[in-house]
This record gives sequence, C-alpha cells and structure tokens, in this order.
Amino acid sequence: MKVVYFLFALLALASSIAFSYDPSPLQDFCVAINDTRSGVFVNGKFCKDPKFGTAEDFFFPGLGPGNTLNPLGSKVTAVTVNEILGLNTLGISLARIDFAPKGLNPPHTHPRGTEILLVLEGTLYVGFVTSNQDNNRFFTKVLNKGDVFVFSIGLIHFQQNVGYGNAVAIAALSSQNPGVITIANAVFGSYPPISNEVLAKAFQVDKNLIDYLQKQFWSNNS
Repeated sequence: MKVVYFLFALLALASSIAFSYDPSPLQDFCVAINDTRSGVFVNGKFCKDPKFGTAEDFFFPGLGPGNTLNPLGSKVTAVTVNEILGLNTLGISLARIDFAPKGLNPPHTHPRGTEILLVLEGTLYVGFVTSNQDNNRFFTKVLNKGDVFVFSIGLIHFQQNVGYGNAVAIAALSSQNPGVITIANAVFGSYPPISNEVLAKAFQVDKNLIDYLQKQFWSNNS
C-alpha cells in the first residue's frame, strides 16, 4: 500500500511539474496560424502544417528603441508568440525595455513566466517581493551594464533607471506568452472598477483617496 501511495505522490509531482510551464513541443516547430480551418489547436494557438513553414515565421524585424515619451518614462517592446508565430509551443519570448532618465517599469507580474534581465546600457534599480507565505520579503539590487538579474514567475517586480542617461535592458521569459499584470493599473484602473469600499478597506485608507486614484489615467508602457 505504501508503494501505491508513493506512486500516486510521484505522479502528482510529475504532473504539477509538467503543467507548470509551457508544454514541450513534440515536433520541430508548430507555427501559429489564424485560419482555424487548416490548423491543429496546440497551447492556445492553431498550428499550420509544418511543411508550409517559412523563415518569416521565425523572424521579427528591427527590435529598435522604444518611445519613452510617456508618464512612466519607459517602453516595453515585447516579442512573444503574437509577434513571432514560430514561437508557438517553444516556451520562450523576450522584451526590450527602454528607459528615459528616471524612467520606471512599474511594479508588475508575469503570471506565466520567469524573467531573466540583462542590462545593455545604463544603471537600473530593480527588485521583487516574495509571496505572503514568505512574509513579502523585498529583494533589491542596483544593476550596471552587463549585469543579470532573475525575477521568479508570478512575483511582483520592477525596474527603474537611476542613472543620468538613457538605459536599455533585454528580458528573456520562460513562456511564449508570459502575460503581464501592472499592479496599479489592475487595482485602480480595472473595467468595470473595483468597489471603492473594497479597496478602501484593503488599503486602509479613505474612500475619497480611492475615488481620486480611480479617476487617474493609468499609463501603459507596453
């Protein structure tokens, strides 16, 4: 009987690991296609027949500087399965993040991917907060050109340019479509809005402050 329980536990563990991230492909590639009549549905996308794949399916032109002229002073240019259809089922994506001086990529989370960040230019102040079970510990670091930092899947994190010039970073993510939830936008800019009574009690502040925050324009740098 102990052996049976052990096997069930092992199967449960293997299943949890298998479904924690994007599934591994069972063929060379599975290029996403919008025509549902001529594809097979795999991992959120329909796939074209591999024999019709072309080089363009695996190409993104010119990942150049993003426009940082916005209230946050930053711009995230993502390259996911929506930009490169050939990423479908491959479990990776990336983003270029441009920062004006003092620019901020505000606190956010990726619900489906771990992020590893490489600073190409400038100096960034970065950090993440652990889960409630770990007492919401705050990990932070100042990164310079060539430095690398990791943000675990699902944890709230941010990056801010603390240098005197522009900054650039490349983020690689462990999902073809990691998703992003910007905390301030989600909490105060949701549609329809979250009840001000709920938010006032959650943040332990006056409802008038919540009303004020919900009336603000919450900038999106993606």
